[in-house]
Amino acid sequence: MTKGSNLSLTALSENVGSAIISLGWSSPTGEGDADVSVLLLDADGKVRSDADFYFYNNPVAADGSVQLLGKEPTGDGSEDRISFDLTAVPADVERIVVAASRYEGARFGELDDLKVTLADAGGESLLRFVIEDAGEVSAIIFGELYRRAEEWKFRAVGQGYESGLAGLATDFGVDIEDDEAETAEAETEAQAGTASKTAVEEDPATVIVPEARPTATLQAVPAPRGPVEAEEEAAPKKRAARPRTAKKKVTPPRAPAKSLAENESWRQARLFPVSALKSDRDRETRATSVLLSVMTQVPRFGRRVTAPFGAPSGRMETFTEVSLPHGDTPRRPDGVIRVERAGKLWTALVETKTNGNPLRSDQVQAYMDIAARRGYEAVITLSNDVALEGSPLVDVKIDRRRKHQVALWHLSWAEVAHQAQMLIRHEGVGNAARTWLLQDLLHYLQHENSGCHGFQNMGAAWVPVRNGIGDETLCQGDPHALEVVESWERLIRQVCLRLGGELGQKVLPAQRTRRGTDPGARRARLADQLCLEGRLQAELRVEGAPGLLTLSADLRTAKLRTSVEIPAPEQGYPLTWAKRLVRQLAEAPADLHVETLVEGEAGGPRGTLERLRPEPADLLPKDGSTQITGFRLSLFKGMGSGRGSAESGFIRSVDDAVQRFYSSVVVHLDAPASGRAAARERASV
Repeated sequence: MTKGSNLSLTALSENVGSAIISLGWSSPTGEGDADVSVLLLDADGKVRSDADFYFYNNPVAADGSVQLLGKEPTGDGSEDRISFDLTAVPADVERIVVAASRYEGARFGELDDLKVTLADAGGESLLRFVIEDAGEVSAIIFGELYRRAEEWKFRAVGQGYESGLAGLATDFGVDIEDDEAETAEAETEAQAGTASKTAVEEDPATVIVPEARPTATLQAVPAPRGPVEAEEEAAPKKRAARPRTAKKKVTPPRAPAKSLAENESWRQARLFPVSALKSDRDRETRATSVLLSVMTQVPRFGRRVTAPFGAPSGRMETFTEVSLPHGDTPRRPDGVIRVERAGKLWTALVETKTNGNPLRSDQVQAYMDIAARRGYEAVITLSNDVALEGSPLVDVKIDRRRKHQVALWHLSWAEVAHQAQMLIRHEGVGNAARTWLLQDLLHYLQHENSGCHGFQNMGAAWVPVRNGIGDETLCQGDPHALEVVESWERLIRQVCLRLGGELGQKVLPAQRTRRGTDPGARRARLADQLCLEGRLQAELRVEGAPGLLTLSADLRTAKLRTSVEIPAPEQGYPLTWAKRLVRQLAEAPADLHVETLVEGEAGGPRGTLERLRPEPADLLPKDGSTQITGFRLSLFKGMGSGRGSAESGFIRSVDDAVQRFYSSVVVHLDAPASGRAAARERASV
């Protein structure tokens, strides 16, 4: 692309519900660097609030629409990658500005090979824009995504700012705090600790945007853009010359090399052995040390783990067995994470639990108090449990009178394993040694002795609820039903993580409720529904799937049902649709149930795939005038009776049902015909 040109993403690919934008550069000295930032703008060309400004201190959007993935070294420099879920971008956001800035007086004219590339959800590189003669500017808008007629387009901008990140942000309505007192305090802390850089006070280009901002707003507005009706330029024809940024990875070979062991009883030596773990304390200590050490040695993995907690992108060091004063007896958190960026330190205390051990409120409260007194930013709890929205795992008291507030975050071991799996299988970490480290970490987490298996128990209420449903004695308002609904929600979140790790795609729970609905009220309604119908239900949104994947557990019949609804094509004849669907499912299980969905009726013709293969016309309604709206595909499976994840457990049966349905049915189906249709479906959820 050339400066000022624009392209429609849907004209380049059908798989643009998600996109990855990479900003790259190289330095003649090998030391040059820059920081990326993203701004979501409304119709007035301004951010709706400061929360629409994403940078190293605010790297992840709560709705998943924006995520700064961090830096990745390349052969001639480095590149910064940003993931966009365009279907999750709020409707009142019309433009997304992608920029980068330098600090400590550095200018973009000192860097070479400034470029921006965009890849679709499948990793296919779609466009490339090279910025030439950047000049003496400390911030540049590389490009922007914008909506036109319900589709997304990309414009190559290349606009520079001499005023740096602060000037760029304030131009778009962000409130920037430039407090000399905070700068001096950061310098004092850097001199007393291990930080090696100092904050720059004179040049506004070096202003580091802090987490807290004042209320005064600068009203500078960026210059208006030119009309977008100009003729769009075609993409470069030499596709092979484009860097395939999403494919630059080092992954283990599909077929492992033949072992040199003399017999199968020999076990490979592990970097992180688990055979000697005997007690819960041993498991907690080793698991914490293993995780924190790999985070520092594999920077991209460390960044993935800490970015959702507001940690900046910078040099990371981790510590274990640290003693911190607290009253008469010092406290020893399981771990400490410190990240240094431009002379400022971000610090988090880590409290770890393994197996089914719960987090203790008094322990977490003590670490919150220590962190507040010492000016630390966060306390991170790590256990097999899964946190739910609006339902904290531990109750702590936060003193709102303190000027410095500490954030409390929770991380599940299943989330840690998911991030490792995503990098190993699908994205890569840059070299074979780091890949091997992540593989050994993943092996450790999945070993039965580690105690880091994720959510494994439906809780004490599971058996009473199952018995109550079978005996028809479970009444609405029973607290046991609410406990089971909460456990079910935790299980579904973990199922999404595991399936997403296998596919390398986003898998998220879909909830048919209005935005802003109180989570507690929603769960109470689902608990009442469980008492009346005896069923637990959930829907999963799998990126690239033709529809929502629905999972239903009927506690009366002890059956699991996994299904997906496929919309009818917009063109063609019903018999052609039926024949094509049966051909697509040639490798699907013979016991797959296929049901025709008809307008205005509860259900249409149905049958097993085994019966329909010779006669696809049996899927058509007898009344030829009835309009077919789609097809529903379903698999049924027996439900585990135990509350745990053993072979006969409920959790294992749910995992197996989802994996089998996706791998044997959904993979054979065509992706949605257009990103626009998929966006409409998601908007209704």
